[in-house]
Amino acid sequence: MWTDDETKIISSNQAVPKPHDDAGYSGDAADWVGEKLGFVADAAQARVLRTGSRRVLLNCTRQWGKSTVTAAKAVHEAQSRPGSLTLVVSPSGRQSGELVRKAEGFVRQLGIKTKGDGDNEISVMLPNGSRIVGVPGTEDTVRGFSAVSLLLVDEASRVPDGLYLAVRPMLAVSGGTLWLMSTPRGKRGFFYEAWEKGGKEWERVRVPAGECGRIPAEFLEEERKTMGERWFRQEYECEFTESAAAVFDSEMVARAIRSDVTALRID
Repeated sequence: MWTDDETKIISSNQAVPKPHDDAGYSGDAADWVGEKLGFVADAAQARVLRTGSRRVLLNCTRQWGKSTVTAAKAVHEAQSRPGSLTLVVSPSGRQSGELVRKAEGFVRQLGIKTKGDGDNEISVMLPNGSRIVGVPGTEDTVRGFSAVSLLLVDEASRVPDGLYLAVRPMLAVSGGTLWLMSTPRGKRGFFYEAWEKGGKEWERVRVPAGECGRIPAEFLEEERKTMGERWFRQEYECEFTESAAAVFDSEMVARAIRSDVTALRID
């Protein structure tokens, strides 16, 4: 099992496998990434890889391996759908680049020599014409893309709402898939709204640290003592906690707002 901080690299003294042609592959994605990429998913990771949902919310603990899982998903999409475009959006170019770098490592596992698409600095292009492109978190960097097959929004709770609204239309013509992946960041923003109020079209996957066997219980106890309860619940238990700076909690404010009161008119 690889963690977020690990990427399997083919060393110079290993035999490079022959490239695989998986166009039109419709089998189990979790099995595919295990067989072709050497990534053996745990139960929660396999569920995410196998889902057929077009809208996925992945609310997971820190260090669960979401970047590795989504990179594997991106490569499976690119290899099985020739000419497809996978777009990676995150709060910064560095974060987008990290996910695309992991995808590039997986592409090498297929025996494919990697190269960019010639237009985007953070990109991988496969021989079948599929592209995986990463962009930083500004609206101006994404508006030129269209017909996106797979849209991956990493660290979604920290991506501005305006950027999210700018990228969603890219799925209109392609009927593409949208994944939002993050730990929570308070009761605000599109990630929280989709999780709490997004409707049945969203498949919600929550993975707290207690369900991730790779994180020792002793480490979690140390983190709880160091961080304090609120931060620990947010970072490791996937809870949408109130901001420490808030005077009133959001539910109290919501209950105080009424729509049946006539506004006071001052002439």
